[in-house]
This record gives sequence, C-alpha cells and structure tokens, in this order.
Amino acid sequence: MPEASTPFPSATILMLRDGPTGLETFMVVRHHQIDFASGALVFPGGKVDAGDYDVRNYCDGIDSADDTAVAMMAGAIREAFEECGILLAREKGSDALVSGERLSTLERYRDPLNRSEVSLIEFLEKEQLVLACDTLQLFAHWITPEMLPKRFDTHFYLAVAPSDHLAIHDGHESVDSVWISPDNAIKGNADGTYTIIFPTRVNVEMLGESSNVADAMRAATGRNIVTILPWTEHRDDGNYICIPEDAGYVTTAEKMQRPPA
Repeated sequence: MPEASTPFPSATILMLRDGPTGLETFMVVRHHQIDFASGALVFPGGKVDAGDYDVRNYCDGIDSADDTAVAMMAGAIREAFEECGILLAREKGSDALVSGERLSTLERYRDPLNRSEVSLIEFLEKEQLVLACDTLQLFAHWITPEMLPKRFDTHFYLAVAPSDHLAIHDGHESVDSVWISPDNAIKGNADGTYTIIFPTRVNVEMLGESSNVADAMRAATGRNIVTILPWTEHRDDGNYICIPEDAGYVTTAEKMQRPPA
C-alpha cells in the first residue's frame, strides 16, 4: 500500500441563524472545477494558510489556545469572509462585531485575500481589526481517510451570523448559496436537489438535533469532540465508509456507490 499523504490543516464554519421555521445554516455550492467536492453543497471553509499562524496578537478570546488552534480559528474566520462575506471581527477597542455598514467598506479585500495578494495580518493591521475567535464554538474534527490522495485535517466550528451581515457566495470557489434548515438539506440530498458528501451530511444531521441557535451552541459546548478518521469496510452487500459509533453521530456507516462505467 502507498504511504498516506499528509492532510492539509483546514477549517470550516457552520454559520447559524434562527429562521422563520427554526435553525438554519449557510451553505455554498462548490464550483464544478474545484478538485475536492466539486458541485457539492458544503459549509464555507478551506485550507489554513501559513499567514493564519501569524495573527495571534489580533485575536479575541484565544486564552491559552496553542498556535495550531489559533490558526484554525483564524483560518475559519478568514475563509468565511472570503467565501460568504461574513466577517467575525471587531474594530480594535470595541466589544461589538463590525457593523454591516463597516463590512461594506471591507468587501474589496475578499478577492485579494483569496488570491493571497494580501495576507490576513496585513488586512487586520491596515483596518485595525481583531478576529472574534470567542464567537466560535468547536463542533467537530474530521480527517480525510488515508486511502484518498488529497486529504484534509478539518476543524468544524459553529458561529452565529451577525444579523446585519449579508451572506453571499464568492462566485469563484462557490457558485451558489442558500440559508437552509438541516431537515431541508437532508431532504434535498435524498431527492437529488443537492449533492452532500458524507462528512458534511452527518454533521448536518447532528446540527438538526437542535431546534434553534441557542440549542445548537449549548449542545456543542457540552459535546465530547472525537477526532473522526473514516475507514472503509467490506460487507456482504458491498463496501461501506464507516466512522466510530461512539462519536455522537446517528449515521455511522454508508454504502459506497460504484463509480459510473
């Protein structure tokens, strides 16, 4: 067997709000030319950049978190800003998140950040901002299976979307977006409206165990986060992708579909 590739450190945010019928999360449709989860409905996120490790002095609420944890949170906030336009940050010296009006003046940084033309610390220094890492709640930790050529070591966070921040996909890595309830996301996957890959789907299922934002944040705060490294298992009726049964997920195995001929 070839040696497993090293997973890229990655982070993603399940951005939450209370909609008319209950809990909703913001999801984007990945561009079909992206080499991972192309065309799938996913949470905003991506690889942690080297520059995300440089912003410790520009973060609120990191306490005794180590440098890796800080970079994960910084990367999650940066990716959310790049992909959906929501920025979990404060002006230096302020207790409030940046307003929607202030956010509109920062929109021009999304594309340069995404293209690495501007580093995160340059952005924060120039605009006198600090990242609101204290608004993030760790929700899950997944590592891509060892048999796949491209792997990610991904931390999932929950965050409450500021009511005056307009969430909209970037038009590059993501080509569509939606605020959606967990139930509707699962139904849409079942009827073919959406394509949702296994790790995303089971985390949507877990999110759906909460009826509103407060319940979701409270449940995540009390949950024991188990690092998930899926594996494949051959059974009488085919191959399955599996995760530990004690990890807190309702679905712990899914039959793998044969690729089209």
